[in-house]
Amino acid sequence: MGKVERIVFLSLVLDLFAFTIPLPLFPRIIEWYTVREISDPNGLLSRTLRFVSAVRGIFYKPLQNSQRWDIVFLGGLMGSAFSTLQFLVSPRIGSLSDKYGRRNVLLISMIGNILSALIWIQSTTFASYMLSRVIGGLSEGNVQLATAILSDISTPRNRSKALAHVGIAFAICFCIGPPIGAYFASRPVPLSVGAFQMDLNVYAAPALLTLVLLVAETLFLTIALPETRNTRPDKHDNDDLLEVHANEKSKATSALRSVKERSELLRVLRKLHFLFLGIFSGVEFTLTFLTFDLFDWNNKQNGALIGSIGIISALLQGGYVRRAISKVGEVKMAHRGVSSCALGLLFLAILPHFVSTRPKVAVGLLRVAAVCLAFTSATVVSSLTAHASLQCDEGFDKDTGKPTTEHPELAKGKALGEFRSSGQLGRAIGPLLACASYWTFGPSVTYAVSAIAMLTLSASMKTVAVLTERS
Repeated sequence: MGKVERIVFLSLVLDLFAFTIPLPLFPRIIEWYTVREISDPNGLLSRTLRFVSAVRGIFYKPLQNSQRWDIVFLGGLMGSAFSTLQFLVSPRIGSLSDKYGRRNVLLISMIGNILSALIWIQSTTFASYMLSRVIGGLSEGNVQLATAILSDISTPRNRSKALAHVGIAFAICFCIGPPIGAYFASRPVPLSVGAFQMDLNVYAAPALLTLVLLVAETLFLTIALPETRNTRPDKHDNDDLLEVHANEKSKATSALRSVKERSELLRVLRKLHFLFLGIFSGVEFTLTFLTFDLFDWNNKQNGALIGSIGIISALLQGGYVRRAISKVGEVKMAHRGVSSCALGLLFLAILPHFVSTRPKVAVGLLRVAAVCLAFTSATVVSSLTAHASLQCDEGFDKDTGKPTTEHPELAKGKALGEFRSSGQLGRAIGPLLACASYWTFGPSVTYAVSAIAMLTLSASMKTVAVLTERS
């Protein structure tokens, strides 16, 4: 791992650690605001919960815990709102990084993240908390810009290996962030120091930890991160391109394709990214519905399940994907991940039929499905992102090393921003559709339909892989 790769990886760990801390707290945060604002029927939270209850009533009317379902679903809506903001802002962040530099735009986005954490610490109303989430959604650019930076400093041959660091950072932080957030949530910050009284969010402790991590990340990036736009990769890496294997030919010659061909392939990849994350994010969100509904699992058991998926995903990213993807190819690796997801969904679809008669079999099916989903997490997004980056202009002449004029639609920051934007739109829509299906038709139908959708997507990816090899 080169110097810049280490810097980017460490900054991603800090950033995603901060991002994952509040994830398990959404239902508790909403419950706290509900108690505080119950006397205000015209408040934002009361009006929002009435809307959620009305929507839930259209699809499904559970006999018990209806308020709890509404709070869980509102947590999902908050996540969808964040993804929607990312969908809107990601292309703009990418274009600005092409014009003003990755480092400058990244540092500006960090200021927005810090402001979001500061507001969260002091947000004693639901409206102010949502303001914090909106600012965070509009400011979060670390993952997208880290992808662009790693693409800047890597050659086509080692691009996939470099971008695997993003997936590894995600997997690590989704293992450690949520449980640490839950731990600090049980350690309230003192609201008075002597005669000085403070009015803080009940979860000011995890918010303060988030703030510390973001400030540390900003200082680290300010000191350590160089500008990488139009940077030529190390000459030794370029020499390695001469040794590309036959099954890597499509990656090595992607720059020779016409602008029209690469633009069209990027459009197809954006569509695949959107469809995949639309389905997969719905599965992720409803998985805790399933364990709550059928197994009556508590937060600790759900945390162990999600944590195990993250650990397996991290091990696969570091031990398998980084080594095998140069031989397999990005699209084929993504195809394997989508096929694994389809298999996992089939296990989830048949699982409910064993809960009452053979509960151990049902739990076993859940665990096997979790392994399948972990393989999917380790492969699909990172592989598609790597392949998308290979269609972009490299920003320098391969012979002289001098910066070149990029085609606007293939400028790396903009193209990768649009690619990420498509995925964020899928993340915004997927959980809402999955919840509606779960409430209306139940888990078996929901996961069976999702499995069929994944199998269809798998066939599409296989076709793209064949076309890529032939080009």
